[in-house]
Amino acid sequence: MLLPDSGIPEMQHLQPFMIVVTGAAGFIGSCLAGSLLKKKNAEVVAVDDFSVLGKSGNFEGKRLAARINRNDFFDWFDANAGEISFVFHIGARTDTTEFNMQVFDELNTGYSKKVWAACTKHRIPLVYASSAATYGSGELGYHDRHDIVEQLKPLNPYGISKNEFDKWALKQTETPPFWAGMKFFNVYGPNEYHKARMASVIFHSFNQIAETGKVKLFRSHKPGFSDGGQLRDFVYVKDVVSVLEFMMNKQPASGLYNLGTGKARTFLDLANSTFAAMNLQPDIEFIDTPEDIRDKYQYFTEADMAKLRNAGYQEAFTSLEDGVRDYVTNYLIGKNYL
Repeated sequence: MLLPDSGIPEMQHLQPFMIVVTGAAGFIGSCLAGSLLKKKNAEVVAVDDFSVLGKSGNFEGKRLAARINRNDFFDWFDANAGEISFVFHIGARTDTTEFNMQVFDELNTGYSKKVWAACTKHRIPLVYASSAATYGSGELGYHDRHDIVEQLKPLNPYGISKNEFDKWALKQTETPPFWAGMKFFNVYGPNEYHKARMASVIFHSFNQIAETGKVKLFRSHKPGFSDGGQLRDFVYVKDVVSVLEFMMNKQPASGLYNLGTGKARTFLDLANSTFAAMNLQPDIEFIDTPEDIRDKYQYFTEADMAKLRNAGYQEAFTSLEDGVRDYVTNYLIGKNYL
């Protein structure tokens, strides 16, 4: 029997249950760790490279059971596996402008295989971060069906690394007792201050408006899309955390799951929402998309959310307007953390 909001057997619930979060000093990982720490009897072990400048605000003040350097993680895992109830593998190299495939082979694909092996060996459930970048330009749609994974054509090494691991996971006969690969779409929200160029467009828009009074958006270089009319599925990090906790607690059928809102919105919608949250009139300038990413730029993403809904997740997703307003007013103004 599983207790509500625990995801672990009733007998074990008498003692604190230990949840491991890799990437816990990063954007999504730190938001997830913070939420888990609010759960009764939960202990959170954070795994990351804690020496990275700019990430300290994401984990300072959190009552973590332990901070484990990612290079020491597997030795620690073997020594403490009997106490671990669940693993969230959120850590990854996420720079879509990095083109050295060896970096992704080591930090994404290779490291993830080791996490999988450890969870399989010790019979510990696992949720890991995949990405909507696996879908490439969307020729096959944005369906989280397993039968199309081998045919997907990601546009950059980051997306390739995520798809390679998804393909590998689906072929495994020895698996954790439950596993799910979550295909994150365009996540935005607090705790992304350290991400620099890879931070969300909302983050960059806010800072541009604060500094110059205007927002610069990429001009369209593709017929059929107006300037600022590029469409993405923007999902608020608080909703992402809610889904991740659902996956831990309910443990539906193992496999790949989309994690977006199911509703694509334009960059113009995003910019206008940011101006509105700052009580300012929109002032938007269009600039050319940088050449180093122009041919690898996604013009449309929209998650098919049927599988997650059919698995039992029924919570409403935050609208772009409400999410941007919360992010701007409660976090970006004042540089607060979640």
